[in-house]
Amino acid sequence: MKRIIIYIMLIISIAFTQHSNAQWPIITTDADSLIQLGAGYIYNVEFDKARGYFSEVMNKYPEHPAGYFLDAMIEWWKILLYRDTKEFDNEFLNKIEKVIEVSDAILEQNEFDIKGLFFKGGALGFRGRFWALRESWIRAASDGHEAFNILMECWKTAPGNHDIMLGTGIYNYFAEAIPEKYPYLKPLLTFLPPGDKVMGIKQLQACSRHALYSGVEAEVVLMQVYYTFEKNNSKAMEMAEYLSGKYPRNPYFQRYLGRTYVINGLADEWEKVWRNILNNYIAKERGYDVMSAREALYYIGMALMRRSDYDMALKYFLKCDEACRVLDDDPSGFQVQSNLYIGKIYDKKKKRDLAKKQYEKVLNWDDNGGSHSQAKRYLKNPY
Repeated sequence: MKRIIIYIMLIISIAFTQHSNAQWPIITTDADSLIQLGAGYIYNVEFDKARGYFSEVMNKYPEHPAGYFLDAMIEWWKILLYRDTKEFDNEFLNKIEKVIEVSDAILEQNEFDIKGLFFKGGALGFRGRFWALRESWIRAASDGHEAFNILMECWKTAPGNHDIMLGTGIYNYFAEAIPEKYPYLKPLLTFLPPGDKVMGIKQLQACSRHALYSGVEAEVVLMQVYYTFEKNNSKAMEMAEYLSGKYPRNPYFQRYLGRTYVINGLADEWEKVWRNILNNYIAKERGYDVMSAREALYYIGMALMRRSDYDMALKYFLKCDEACRVLDDDPSGFQVQSNLYIGKIYDKKKKRDLAKKQYEKVLNWDDNGGSHSQAKRYLKNPY
């Protein structure tokens, strides 16, 4: 349910990103180059280098919101990467507040100033997404609604702007896709204009190809759309391969790459990717959290199971189960499926009593992806 509501907030908040097209008088050429260089370092999880560029922009142009906004995005990516902590929350909120403060100073002079509107809308949009992640729904709805209204003002001013197409593309796609996938949520979206999935994808594609600043973010959204909603496995894999190749130090893209290899049945490839993720977690590389390690243990176990290396697969599934017990209050999908695999391995090793205990354990948990029917079947007949 949490994921569904976050998608709703994604519709409302519109996920403004970075900065507008050069057809607007936004900032001087030198700062523009610094911003683009710094943004690349954010995506490659080289935060110290990115901060150096943005600090230079803030020092040169203290009355412009661009540098402050990009600096806040460093904290946003830390929040996305380190999912098991809230240590970056306050810093993110403080930096977003600074963006709003600087944008408001501009809008006090001219309420239609495009850069003031764009960056204030961006700050509110990301803060709305943050509150949705933290399940603070009233705050999320308030920020999201205000961000939506500002987007509309920006769109009226420059409807053909490719960077703004990130926002319109996200809105058009998810405003139709969410109620299609979850019909019972339609009443929550009645106050918003209707969407258009086909148009949304076209706008995101145009943004990814032609936008000066939002192209990478459009590619990220397209990868998520193809993977989660369109179930276009080849397209999702194509986007994941491109992004992980361009930004090889970003665990977020690496995880999607591993997942797309799984859904495309490429066992050798997914084992290689997830082993790399696990090794990077062990080496304490930036952005590789314990949740990434848990996921890696599960998928490596699956790859080993496929080639009948049951002894090694058992070790990985047991480690995954151990990580789940640390991470989750209630059994997660990873824990349920790992325990099913453990039961299957015990059956393969002719340890029927141990296998039955695993299936019975699964039946005591909530059904996950048909786990109950599998457990009942294997209780009757060994795997």
